Amino acid sequence: MSASTLSTRALNRATLARQFLLDRADVPVLDAVAHLGGLQAQEPQEPFTGLWSRLRAFDPAALDELLIGRRVVRTHLMRRTIHLVTADDAVAWRARHDAMLRQRVLGVYRRELAGVDLAELAAAAQEVLADEEPRSMAEVGRALAARWPATGPRPLGEMVAAALVPMVQLPPRGLWRAKGGVRMVRLSSWLGRPIDPLVDGVDVVGAALARRYLAAFGPAAVADLRAWCGLAGLPGAVAAIRGELVSFRDEHGRELVDLPGAPRPDPDTPAPVRFLPAFDNAVLGYDDRSRIIDHAHRGLSVAGARVVLVDGRVAATWTVADDVVVVTPLRDFTGTERAGVAEEGHAVASFLTGGHGVRVEAS
Repeated sequence: MSASTLSTRALNRATLARQFLLDRADVPVLDAVAHLGGLQAQEPQEPFTGLWSRLRAFDPAALDELLIGRRVVRTHLMRRTIHLVTADDAVAWRARHDAMLRQRVLGVYRRELAGVDLAELAAAAQEVLADEEPRSMAEVGRALAARWPATGPRPLGEMVAAALVPMVQLPPRGLWRAKGGVRMVRLSSWLGRPIDPLVDGVDVVGAALARRYLAAFGPAAVADLRAWCGLAGLPGAVAAIRGELVSFRDEHGRELVDLPGAPRPDPDTPAPVRFLPAFDNAVLGYDDRSRIIDHAHRGLSVAGARVVLVDGRVAATWTVADDVVVVTPLRDFTGTERAGVAEEGHAVASFLTGGHGVRVEAS
């Protein structure tokens, strides 16, 4: 029997439902971070907007408590970017990301690191970090540059901090309305437990990642899963759980897989206006992002633009200037759409600045 086809609009509504963007969810913050597979967080304040747009009565203090209490962490993970993830996921997933993290750093500094044995560098870094004193990436790099002076501190520090040694960025960085530089310690020492090792011959982590990804992003293709996490070897992991999954086709004929009981709402389900932060995974988490953003605007998702969803799709960008939320449409709005954007913009302004100012620019 051939797989049924899901329209782009049907995929959009499925994504919104899985991402808590169709209806705000009434779940604890820790459960939301886990369900979403983490939130991209190189801009420290952006996850707060992401969670506010997804959860009912979100209190930033709840996320602060989780960070301070070491139940969520900020660490390099998917796509070599800083992600806010649960401590349990950081421990379970980190070893599976090691090879990808190394290759992505080498992609930037291959020439500078050409004469450096990475095993020796990792061992030297462990010695530098053994006293558990918080350090910046630059400080780590300078300490190692005494041994590899020709390489320079920046490539050494970034290879260690982003790839060779699992590290966590410490509060106050990442706390609500807090400012602070990046200070790091080893992830295992911060959490008081070791990183889970990989299992030889069985990609247990890859299969677990596939299930978690589909729960938050499905239906999706294997290429979408890889775009989200950046890992290789995922077709085999998906094949290992194929018997658990259902399959569909998108309008382009790509095969999509999904969890059988996951929500796939009616395509005509109304979608509310939602303001998304920079680098939100609801947009970035796919190879084919056409379910949520027009191809002409795809570059916005990697340029750090904050976007507004109208009828479930990226229809505007937004910024905050002098405590006023300024919305710049990417297409013409109907009167009803403009009113909905203004209403949600007032709520965003109240959350972020305590004010209520919003300005929707002309289309």
